[in-house]
Amino acid sequence: MTQFSVVHPSSADVDGVRIHFRVAGPEDGPVLLLIHGYPEMGITWRKVVAPLTAAGFRLVMPDLRGAGGSARPLTGYDKSTLAADLAGVLDSLGIKAPAAVVGHDIGAMVAFAFARRFPERTPRLAILDSVIPGTDMFDEVSRDGTKVWHFHFHQAPDLPEALTQGREAIYLERYYHDMAFNPSAIEEEAFEFYVRHFSQPGGMRAGFELYRSFAQDVADNRAWQEQQGPLKMPLLALAGSGGRYATRIGPMLEEMAQSVSVTVIPNAGHWLAEENPEAVADALATFASQENAQ
Repeated sequence: MTQFSVVHPSSADVDGVRIHFRVAGPEDGPVLLLIHGYPEMGITWRKVVAPLTAAGFRLVMPDLRGAGGSARPLTGYDKSTLAADLAGVLDSLGIKAPAAVVGHDIGAMVAFAFARRFPERTPRLAILDSVIPGTDMFDEVSRDGTKVWHFHFHQAPDLPEALTQGREAIYLERYYHDMAFNPSAIEEEAFEFYVRHFSQPGGMRAGFELYRSFAQDVADNRAWQEQQGPLKMPLLALAGSGGRYATRIGPMLEEMAQSVSVTVIPNAGHWLAEENPEAVADALATFASQENAQ
């Protein structure tokens, strides 16, 4: 993909698990840790690489365990463990604290867990079009089997793997299409890249494990909230104007954080960084630069 021509791939061994990641931008620039969701991987950020690196940021874009070029172990898909994986990636690069930790979809749940586990390494947090386990909104959304049917389907043992084996392209195409304001924003080359990786042995199973860990994620976040209180770092919420969370993501995050601002991304559904990368890059650069100026 041409947008990734300036990106340098690498990997780190984190407690015996290989985590693949890509780095772009000046080595001395403020760091943005960009965490993808499901069913995607680090290339979800490909369209924001150019504007964010041009603004002087260094980008670290991991593939979560189970995705892309990372290992696919049988366990460790709770968001706290995934957050620890990414702390290990930053350690391998000698990065103590990014300018901001950014997560989309499932990656937003990981970013939230990262901020909880490593608040000293999270000066600012950005949550992109997601619900956070442990909030009232997560409980409400999870009960609605029509809008988030995949929450339930993915948690069923073994059945999702059996039904999607050999049909990965059919399943993923429907997934991307139904949650998009502009489905063509995920171009054919990117779609084929996603399908190729999720079709590898264990690829779909690893993705489903992200959902099977939700009960643990809820318990972890509620325990953190009880022990630590709300997050104290500034938090930016981004939601697509054509998505389902534009009016609700702010109140949800106010359950868990002291300082929340919301930006609605126009002409976008769920896949914000792919549907309107210019607006996403501008919002993230402005947000992260506020911290740098302090």
